[in-house]
Amino acid sequence: MPVYEYRVRDRSGKVLKSQMEAETERQVRDALRAKNVFIVEIKPPKTGLNADVKIPGLSDRPPGLKQVAVFSKQLATLINAGVPLVQSLAILQKQIEHKTFQGIVASIRTDVEGGTPLSEAIVKHPKVFNRLYVNLVRAGETSGTLDAILERIAAFQEKELALRGKIKSAMTYPVMVLVFALGITYFLLTTIVPQFAGILAQLNAPLPFITRMLMAVSDFLKSSGPLIFLGIAVIVVAYRYIYKTPKGRHTIDDIKLRLPVFGNLLQKSAIASFARTFGLLISSGVNIIESLEITKGTANNAIVEETIENAKNVVMVGEPMSASLATSKVFPPMVVSMVSIGEETGALDSMLGKVGDFYDREVDEAVESLTAAIEPLMIVFLGAIVGTIVAGMFLPMFSIIGQLSQ
Repeated sequence: MPVYEYRVRDRSGKVLKSQMEAETERQVRDALRAKNVFIVEIKPPKTGLNADVKIPGLSDRPPGLKQVAVFSKQLATLINAGVPLVQSLAILQKQIEHKTFQGIVASIRTDVEGGTPLSEAIVKHPKVFNRLYVNLVRAGETSGTLDAILERIAAFQEKELALRGKIKSAMTYPVMVLVFALGITYFLLTTIVPQFAGILAQLNAPLPFITRMLMAVSDFLKSSGPLIFLGIAVIVVAYRYIYKTPKGRHTIDDIKLRLPVFGNLLQKSAIASFARTFGLLISSGVNIIESLEITKGTANNAIVEETIENAKNVVMVGEPMSASLATSKVFPPMVVSMVSIGEETGALDSMLGKVGDFYDREVDEAVESLTAAIEPLMIVFLGAIVGTIVAGMFLPMFSIIGQLSQ
């Protein structure tokens, strides 16, 4: 029988961690609720019934968010049309081109045919269906609105994809241009500059400061090139190691939010993601404490996670969440006010939806402004590099030509 690890909070607020054998996660949840404790987290077992399905001969590469979103939308359409769940899964299994995902859907269909609820079948595949997905499906099964919930999930995932695409495009463009510029600079300094330097040395021409500087940089790159690349590799490895530590991750994520231009973009995208995720869970019938816990797990930023955790702790003692958000450096006053109004009027999910839509537009504008500002800056940057190298090489030649013409 599978062994589930869980964390609960007793009446005194103390967090307890233990294990329990059960056939399904629902059995664990029901047993813990009978003990009158608050469930913080239930982890599916790594082996046994809830282990990730391994499809022999197929790649372990999980499907992307786009493929899962399409699956959700198609499944919602079939269920809404009156097609039984097992038959809907069989139809989608044949249409899926991703072999690993196809095998996962086949496993889910087999479980559902055996009487397992869909939420318990998909929880066995955490790399594809996260806690947010599982809890929403469970809420849809409980309320009898599985097709509507799946439609909401698909719409949410499509918005998440769009947001990720915007952030990726905003980050990728300057990075690619910078790498291109550094590559050209390295090539010119290690290939072209030494050839000019040899010619100038034969002519015994007086060298201006800019030329001597370029020759010094060229000699350094030629002699210490491997050490430079090794240093970059060490920095990358060190960054990944530090980011895995709680303190390091907290520090790095804090720095990211403080970066000029990029920090503002990351903050807006974090607020949009929080509002959409939390609002979707609340509107689907998931209780507010569990919704905050799940939302925290999708934040991907230690500062935002800490803010959500503080809000959850405040709600647990009966105080409004907006009071905690007001002390955060992540959420601006406008968002806090919207959340406060939602709490007072009982329309928190509606207010969160408006916040999400507003910050989606803010991210769009931030990306457009960033792209518009970066393009001329990168052109000037590249022009300055190439211009400096050209000037450094040709100024001595002009001096030589002037001397010969006298």
